[in-house]
Amino acid sequence: MEHSDFTTHKNGRQRKVAVMDTGGTSSSEPDVEDDTESLIKVLNFEDRRHRNRPGIRGQLGNVALLLFLYVLQGIPLGLAGSIPLILQSKSVSYKDQAFFSFVFWPFSLKLLWAPLVDALYFSRFGRRKSWLVPTQYLLGLFMLYLSVTVNSLMQSEGGPKVLTLTAVFFMLAFLAATQDIAVDGWALTMLSRENVGYASTCNSVGQTAGYFLGNVLFLALESADFCNKYLRVEPQDTGIVTLSEFLFFWGIVFLISTTLVAVMKRENEHVKGKQRVHKETQGVMETYKLLFSIIKMPTVFTFCSLLLTAKIGFSAADAVTGLKLMEAGVPKEQLALLAVPMVPLQILLPVIISKYTAGPRPLDIFYKAFPFRLLIGLGYALLVWWTPSLKHEGAFPVYYYAIVLLSYALHQVALYSMYVACMAFHAKVSDPLIGGTYMTLLNTVTNLGGNWPSTLALWMVDPLTFKECQGAVGQSCGSPEGAGLCVKEGGVCVTTLDGYYVESVVCVVIGLAWWVWFGKKMRRLQDQKPAAWKCRAIR
Repeated sequence: MEHSDFTTHKNGRQRKVAVMDTGGTSSSEPDVEDDTESLIKVLNFEDRRHRNRPGIRGQLGNVALLLFLYVLQGIPLGLAGSIPLILQSKSVSYKDQAFFSFVFWPFSLKLLWAPLVDALYFSRFGRRKSWLVPTQYLLGLFMLYLSVTVNSLMQSEGGPKVLTLTAVFFMLAFLAATQDIAVDGWALTMLSRENVGYASTCNSVGQTAGYFLGNVLFLALESADFCNKYLRVEPQDTGIVTLSEFLFFWGIVFLISTTLVAVMKRENEHVKGKQRVHKETQGVMETYKLLFSIIKMPTVFTFCSLLLTAKIGFSAADAVTGLKLMEAGVPKEQLALLAVPMVPLQILLPVIISKYTAGPRPLDIFYKAFPFRLLIGLGYALLVWWTPSLKHEGAFPVYYYAIVLLSYALHQVALYSMYVACMAFHAKVSDPLIGGTYMTLLNTVTNLGGNWPSTLALWMVDPLTFKECQGAVGQSCGSPEGAGLCVKEGGVCVTTLDGYYVESVVCVVIGLAWWVWFGKKMRRLQDQKPAAWKCRAIR
C-alpha cells in the first residue's frame, strides 16, 4: 500500500498485495485434469500430515521462519527509508532526493518479474529456495559492501555520492522485492490449508518489525543527541551505532541465516515428474499475455488511468513535508519516533473503515476522503511555515510535537480511507478466474500512481525555489555556482520563495480539479455491470 509519513518521502514499506496467480489458460483439458489431481494429492498429503496436530501448534516452527524472513525483508526497506533523512542533514539538493526516490520503485514494479520467479527454478533445490537463497546472499553481500564504503559515499568532498548510493540501495530494494515474491509463494506450501491465513499475519507483523528496526530504531541509535539524552550518562559525539556498523551487523545476519535455511530447511516437494508443473507455471509468456489482455479492457484501462493520476494532489505533502521539517530544525530521530504511536492506529483503521467499504459502492468513501486529504496537505504546509518560529535553544516544545502527531493521525485517517476503499473495489471487480493476477495488476498501478508524483514533487522543489544574494552586489543564487560565488564575496543566499509552498498550492489545485472532473468518473465505474470487468481472453 502507499505509506506516507514524516520519516520517509516515499512508499518505503508497502503492504502486501494479493498473491499473484501467474497462470493463464490451460492448453488442453487433460493437462487441467492432471494438475487438479496433483493439487488434490498434495492437499490430501497435507491433511494426513496435520490431522493429529491441533491448530497452529504443529507448525509454529514454520510460522517463526516466515516471520523471520519477513523481518529480514523489512530491514533494507527501513534503511532505504532512513537515507533521505540522513542526506537531508547533509544539505543535499532536492533533485538528489528525487533521484534517490527511485530506490522505492522496485516493490511497485515487481509484477514485471514475478512470473519469472514463479516459473523458473531448480526442482532439486526447491522452487522457492532457488530464488530466496541467492537473493538473500546478495542482500548480505551488498550490505557488507556498503558497510565498508558508505562512509566515503556519505562524506566525500563534493558531498554525498547520491548516484552510487541510489544504485546500491536500488539493488537492495530490487532484491528485497524478489525475496518477497519467493517468500509469499513459499508461505502457501509451507503452511497447511487450515493455517495458511497466518501467512498474511507474518507478512504484516514481520515486515513492519523489520522496517522499524532498519528505520526508527537505527535513526534513534545513530543520533548522538538522542543517545546522550536518553541512553548515556556521559555525552559523546556519536550515537551508539553508526550506519556502517549497522549494515555490517545485518549483512552477517543475512549470510548466516540464509546458509541455515539453505542447509536445514526443505521445501514440501510431494509431487513428482510432470505433476510438479502446476497450472500457475505453464508459461511465462502466457502470464504476460494475460496481463496485457486485462489492461486492454476499456473499464480497466480507464480505472488504471485514474489510479495513475489520483495522487498528484498529495505528492508535495507526502514526499516533501518530512524533509522540510528537518530543514526547519526538527531532529530526524524525533520524526522517526513519531511513527511509533501511529502503529495501533494503522492496525485499527482498516478494520473500522472496512465496515463502510463492504457494500456495493466502496469508492464513495474514496471520493469523500479525497478533499479532506487535500486540506490536510495545506495544513502540512502551514505546519512547516510555523515550525521555525517555535524553535527555542535548539529544541521544540512538547505541544509542538503533539500538534505534529495529531496532524499525522488525521492524515492517516484520510489515507487509509482511500486505501481501504481502493482495495475493496479491486476485490469487488477482479475476475475470480484470475483474481490473483488481476488484483496484483491493479495494486501495482495504485502504487505507481503514488511513486511517480512523489519523485516529480521532489525534483521540482529546487526549480520552483527563488533565492537572492544579500551582502554581495551583483551576485545571484540562481545556481549552485552562483550561490558559491555569493558566499565567496561575503554574501548569503536568502530564500525569497520556497518551492515547497508553490508546490503545495499547485498540487491542491490540481487535486481539486481531479476530484471535480475525474472523481465522479471514478465513482461511475461502480455502476458498470460485472461483465465489463471480466477478461474475455480466458473464456
